Amino acid sequence: MRAPEPARKDGPRVNEEIRSREVHLIMQDGANRGTVSIAEALQAAQEAGLDLVEISPNAAPPIVKILDYGKYKYQEQKKAAEARKKQKVVEVKELKYRPMIDDHDYEVKLRAMQRFFEEGDKVKVTLRFRGREMAHQELGTRLLDRVKEDVGKIAKVEMDARLEGRQMVMVLAPR
Repeated sequence: MRAPEPARKDGPRVNEEIRSREVHLIMQDGANRGTVSIAEALQAAQEAGLDLVEISPNAAPPIVKILDYGKYKYQEQKKAAEARKKQKVVEVKELKYRPMIDDHDYEVKLRAMQRFFEEGDKVKVTLRFRGREMAHQELGTRLLDRVKEDVGKIAKVEMDARLEGRQMVMVLAPR
């Protein structure tokens, strides 16, 4: 029966949480004060009316800076939100084909596939066989080769066509 471990705080250590005897101090205006004792650094932060924040804890000695911790946390949140906003989640869209697909239906699906590639998504092409169609898998292979050829300029094959049970699957990604 041990006491529970104290809750870990996310983010940098602040003021009295800094456990090092000596720190490398950077003032609020960016001036470098060099290596000083932690007591001296805390005193300088109190005089400025700001917080002592550990910027680089793995350095020897740790690097601390005098700044407004609330403002620092706010700016870090804004940076993280901006980074999340800029990233694009790649989705995998699926298009289902049959071996005896008609030309017009094929072209409609091809246009949909081109739209998916323009949006930056991957496309999983599934070719489903029913009943006696399993005996003519070469028709399916021919159809998937045709798809590969038609979108060759805008997409690359990420996973080549392979048979999984009664269906053939191929994954394409935008170039």
